[in-house]
Amino acid sequence: MSSAGAEDAGNVITSKQLAIVVNKADPQSVRIAEYYGKQRHIPDENIIVVDFAANREVISKKEFELIYEELKAKTPAHVQFYALAWSTPFRVACMSITSAFTFGFDEKYCAKGCVSTAPSPYFNAASRMPYDDFGIRPSMMLAGSSIEQVYKMIDRGIRADDSNPDGTAYLVSTTDKARNVRANLYSSAIVGLGERIAIQQVNANALKDKNDVLFYFTGQVKVNDIDSNRFVDGAIADHLTSTGGVLFGGSQMSILRWLDAGATASYGSVVEPCAFRQKFPVPAIVIDYYTRGETLIEAYWKSVSWPGQGVFVGEPLATPFLASAFSKPVKNSVNHPLSHPLSHAGQ
Repeated sequence: MSSAGAEDAGNVITSKQLAIVVNKADPQSVRIAEYYGKQRHIPDENIIVVDFAANREVISKKEFELIYEELKAKTPAHVQFYALAWSTPFRVACMSITSAFTFGFDEKYCAKGCVSTAPSPYFNAASRMPYDDFGIRPSMMLAGSSIEQVYKMIDRGIRADDSNPDGTAYLVSTTDKARNVRANLYSSAIVGLGERIAIQQVNANALKDKNDVLFYFTGQVKVNDIDSNRFVDGAIADHLTSTGGVLFGGSQMSILRWLDAGATASYGSVVEPCAFRQKFPVPAIVIDYYTRGETLIEAYWKSVSWPGQGVFVGEPLATPFLASAFSKPVKNSVNHPLSHPLSHAGQ
């Protein structure tokens, strides 16, 4: 389906609703923004240039707030989402950079020790226009282990559009008790969505030799055998652990490994979150909204209740089930349980 057709449909997010944020001090950011803008036909007015020192993992609250105020002033009112065209920085003080650009910097989204953080009003929301409805612009990084990998990720997202892939959602339950805390949420996905998409719960520490991976959710410090699998264009994959969102140089597996292996998006925390399920994607919610025809950025963002410490990386506009957005809305029969906060430390 052409982009023009999608725009005529009304209830579909298009390139008009997304702005690319580009750091002119970072040559890779400029190249990524140019490539993504061209491939996704982003309007010129939606390509917003900022300027700050590059090649740093973290920026301060003070510096961020100057950038953020400039960005808000330059952002057209109709923009609902941001694509951040760089791989570093990925953190703003105690927040992830995607949450900082979404909500603005606010320490209520941070945590010192094993405590809860502020909820997202976008969690499991029916809204298709988060800025209009909540005053926030959910953000996602166009990041990768190299600029070539970022281009490949973008290409996968575009190829995924309206492909209605014949893929499987793999919900992997591991022996790592501290990080396997989402496993008791798997049944809601299977019961509520098993007639819409193939879903398998796998009791193992790693998935191996699968050729149809559309979703892969697990909990481990490091996930083995990722490269033995074939990821479908538009695939989403993540592992619940403490610092998967530390994109470079961390002591645990970076979420960029999923993208290197062929996934189109991933999520991980940039500072110690403790084992709160609310700080990580709920598989049933991601699968539900994505297979209804919502974009990757919508489905993924809606699945995290407390996203302040977590970073989203991927191709935001990927819409594998685009045709579903033109049909009668799917009745949401999925129960999304989120019990009382867990308190396991040291994931």
